[in-house]
Amino acid sequence: MKKKLTFLGIETSCDETAASVVQENSNGTAKVLSNVVSSQIREHKKFGGVVPEIAARAHVENVDFIIKEALKKSKKKIKDLDGIAATAGPGLVVCLHVGYNIGKSISEFGEKKFFPINHLEGHALSPSIENKISFPYLLLLVSGGHSQYLIVKGLNNYKRIGTTIDDAVGEAFDKTARILNLGYPGGPNVEKFSKLGNKNSYDLPQPIINRAGCNLSLAGLKTDVLRKSKNIKSDQDRYNLAASFQDTINKILRKKTEVAMKMFLDEVTNKHDNSFVVAGGVAANETIRKSLKEICEKRNFKAVFPSKEFCGDNGAMIAWAGIQRYKKKLFSKKDEIVRSRWPLDKYAPFLKGPGLKI
Repeated sequence: MKKKLTFLGIETSCDETAASVVQENSNGTAKVLSNVVSSQIREHKKFGGVVPEIAARAHVENVDFIIKEALKKSKKKIKDLDGIAATAGPGLVVCLHVGYNIGKSISEFGEKKFFPINHLEGHALSPSIENKISFPYLLLLVSGGHSQYLIVKGLNNYKRIGTTIDDAVGEAFDKTARILNLGYPGGPNVEKFSKLGNKNSYDLPQPIINRAGCNLSLAGLKTDVLRKSKNIKSDQDRYNLAASFQDTINKILRKKTEVAMKMFLDEVTNKHDNSFVVAGGVAANETIRKSLKEICEKRNFKAVFPSKEFCGDNGAMIAWAGIQRYKKKLFSKKDEIVRSRWPLDKYAPFLKGPGLKI
């Protein structure tokens, strides 16, 4: 009987200290034996956003306990593992070092293979923890720091066809929450309070919506929210503006997703099971899920979303990426280091900054 690989995954790229033990199933999906996440919402709430030094200190204080808890819940010991995977980027360098270094230390003392994992690849593969998905598939990766459309041709083989040229979708949600004083974390609160408002109350811009391709731009939308917020006179006005913002994001993603789907079909031939995968923290947003599922039905794509516990930063997706890399013998280089920026498509141009031509 073929041995089922079992990995420990460690994630400390931003403000979640997470560890998970994952075992592969025979059908190509995963069995998550444990998935422990320690949130830092309380530490960062008064600042309205993540403070890197505070986040790193919290990781140092919590990571040992979180790893022990993940092992305890999985009923596994280090000797039972086939490998250790830890996020090596992209993210906050001071935070990345915490999980990366402890992961590497555990692997050396336990004589296990160590895999530095691209956080974005963890998200890209996260839906396959629960769903059997065949390559290639179209991916929309939407999180606090990243928003991009990619054609996932295979493990370690990604082609980016669209990205944000300024704010990421999650970043726009967080900034809107601060503008409207809706609390932290911003994204979930904007969605929550938007349900109390009228989405037709405000006419907000959809930047570069008619430009060719599926690049996104959200800075202008956020700026208009700021401008209109100065005339708010009641809580209902705030809820209405939140609802209009949420609806505008849905419209932008619907339009750009249709463009991305056409680009995918032009690129990929002889593909009958067209899967559209949405991953990252923003994939937990219910109205975005509903909106994109409607587009999938319209364009004959299969919509695939990870469970909400695998949308945000978590150790399970890192362990799962490690297992996939182990199976393909994609071992790390000795001089591997953590990095703040690490694109999945290394050939894709960097599309942020003033004076950008698109």
